[in-house]
Amino acid sequence: MSNLGTLRSGVHSNVMATAGNEDGAVMAPVVYRVAVVVTLVLSCWFGSVHRAGAADAVRVSETRPLMGVEWTLTVHAPTAPAGRQAIDAGFDEAVRLERILSDYDPGSELSRLSASSSAQTPVPLGDDLWHVLVRSKEICRQSHGAFDITVGPLTTLWRQSRRSGHLPRPDKLKRAMAAVGGDGIMLDPDRRTAQLTKPGMRLDLGGIGMGYAADRVLATLEGLGIPSAMVDASGDIVVSGAPPHAAGWRIRIAGLGPNGGKRHETIMLTHAAITTSGDANQAVEIDGKRYSHIVDPRTGLGVAGPAAVTVIAPDGATADALATAASVLGPEAGMEVVAQFPGCAARFLWKDGESEKARITGGWPNR
Repeated sequence: MSNLGTLRSGVHSNVMATAGNEDGAVMAPVVYRVAVVVTLVLSCWFGSVHRAGAADAVRVSETRPLMGVEWTLTVHAPTAPAGRQAIDAGFDEAVRLERILSDYDPGSELSRLSASSSAQTPVPLGDDLWHVLVRSKEICRQSHGAFDITVGPLTTLWRQSRRSGHLPRPDKLKRAMAAVGGDGIMLDPDRRTAQLTKPGMRLDLGGIGMGYAADRVLATLEGLGIPSAMVDASGDIVVSGAPPHAAGWRIRIAGLGPNGGKRHETIMLTHAAITTSGDANQAVEIDGKRYSHIVDPRTGLGVAGPAAVTVIAPDGATADALATAASVLGPEAGMEVVAQFPGCAARFLWKDGESEKARITGGWPNR
């Protein structure tokens, strides 16, 4: 999730249950990212429950709108009711986290912390927000400030520019920049408090919150004895063990341009996370230059495009944040930062004039 800043709930859902071996393709709904297709090896048609044998698990999949996007949870369970019960618990966890991490809900824990910037006093934090802030500070430091959750004032200003088609006024940009900077968050591990030291600071977890929430939902499913599951938060994808009779979850990654472009590829993942950050669906052209929705904390403007960064990591929060950081830094510096993180790999696609270029880190599955 790259500077998504949309953590809101929906109410309706769709349920599918099938037997364990799967063959077919499920298109992950994409709102803010380049398309990702999750391919499962199916031997039956969607919408049915079938037990071919006692050893076969039942596949249950459900989609609900959460945090401003569609989430799909897919599990392999002993029975369809057990699968549905696990999925309900997973969605309950996502709703719980939305109430903590949302910057749209004025009553969320995150919003209350942002509101404290005027007083600049320490605020006690719950476990989830504490862990997100600690990880955010680590990645901010290791990415040399390219990933920065204090960009809230800048993302608000940039959304206005995308709607109006005009760059921010210099005076407004200067004021917003004055309230931004990772060094403005003071964390006290002994008291578990956070203090925002710059007036007007506002935190935006759009580059890490969805990935963290997906991690916690997957942990909830695993805690209920589900050995094989996928959480797809509209392109922020985390998976646990492989589906029955398969080596892993097959993920199709799109390239640049319509219909996935020329550089789409398929990889196999287990116990990992993958996310793609780019401007395919969120670009704007201002004064003849293409900009992404992803804000560069160093300039306050959108990152130049077109480009797409796909990151594989051990967890969703790390994949989410590194995809944002690499998008800001560009192919060379971005790939160097990703390579510093154990178990992480990335692919960076971008346009240079009319030609499409690619850079891949070591450890990329199809290197």
